[in-house]
Amino acid sequence: MRMFVDGDAFPNLLKPILFRQIERLHIETFVISNKHITIGKSKLISYIVVEQGADEADNHIVALVKEGDLVITADIPLADRVISKNAHAIDHRGELYSTDNIKQYLAVRNLMEKIRESGEMTRGPKPFDQKNAHQFANQLHKFLTKYCKI
Repeated sequence: MRMFVDGDAFPNLLKPILFRQIERLHIETFVISNKHITIGKSKLISYIVVEQGADEADNHIVALVKEGDLVITADIPLADRVISKNAHAIDHRGELYSTDNIKQYLAVRNLMEKIRESGEMTRGPKPFDQKNAHQFANQLHKFLTKYCKI
């Protein structure tokens, strides 16, 4: 299993959590973004900066991801594309996307987008906080325990 990080919106609170798991389990990891970011220096981590554009990083991740890989992203359409390739996706708040729930998340996302496009004011997500980081850490550990030889 390899890991891919949708890096453009990756929260700073999660960087040390992810870095420790990469090093502990020796997971080959690719951080893909539109600008240079770092989660830590390691021979296991490759940083790939793609062209500027709305879906450039997403398209690059989808092109590289294979069955069984893990993608960390808050982008629901990207998670849907990854799951369709029989890979896994976890969001920054610890939600594990699956074939059982991704279509529901996508439908809600699309509905909210249509509501916003119609001019309706909607609330955005709550600010990312330590509780979310803890939920992510728990879900990542649970996932890695199941899919990696620990």
